[in-house]
Amino acid sequence: MGNSYFQFKAFRIEQGQTAMKVCTDSCAMGAYIQPEQAKRILDIGTGTGLLALMLAQRTPDTTHIDALEIDTQAAAQATQNIEASAWAARMQVLECALQNFAPPHRYDLIVCNPPFYENHLKRGTHAQNLAMHSEQLSNAELAFHCQRLLADNGRAVILLPPYQAQIQAQQMQAHGLFLEENCLLFDKEGGKIIRHISTYSRKQNTDFQTNTLTIRDSNNQYTPEFVALLQPYYLHL
Repeated sequence: MGNSYFQFKAFRIEQGQTAMKVCTDSCAMGAYIQPEQAKRILDIGTGTGLLALMLAQRTPDTTHIDALEIDTQAAAQATQNIEASAWAARMQVLECALQNFAPPHRYDLIVCNPPFYENHLKRGTHAQNLAMHSEQLSNAELAFHCQRLLADNGRAVILLPPYQAQIQAQQMQAHGLFLEENCLLFDKEGGKIIRHISTYSRKQNTDFQTNTLTIRDSNNQYTPEFVALLQPYYLHL
């Protein structure tokens, strides 16, 4: 998925000017989220606008989506992608740090595929470092701002690798947000967990729901469950 663009059934992601490209785990997250009841959605660190556009495809015309991005080039690329889509009238890219973001309302749904190489050796370009390293946005900061921006009955959905997901869950709980559902994403049948798609709400749950999603089977083909989720999006499914 390293091309300068990625063509979906209903929209196109130009990605030549951004550090982080369309990847399978982000697509799985976008397809897994159930946004239909949300009136206001916030995508934190939108990058190319991928998650925002995936959610726009499945929400009614009354739903407004704000896509927040700190990096100037990424914000411009997201704006290009959103303006070229069928849902541009109800979407907005905001070039702003989450720490400085002060909207007049709260959100029914917050989604975030945050940087997750905290304490790992930095590499690549400055833009890649911004996209991949959580020094720009710590686990605690993300938890605080999710709590600040989430509506009373809202949900926050965060995609992270297993270890970082555990740290994030602790921070979310410390800020009054609790796991409601946790989807364990496997790269292949019999393989390891590569990501957690974690859903949080203000409702304290003693027993949250755990689901699994496997991308490929033992023959390296997409699993039926993955196909069912991504069929509305991927061209050749």
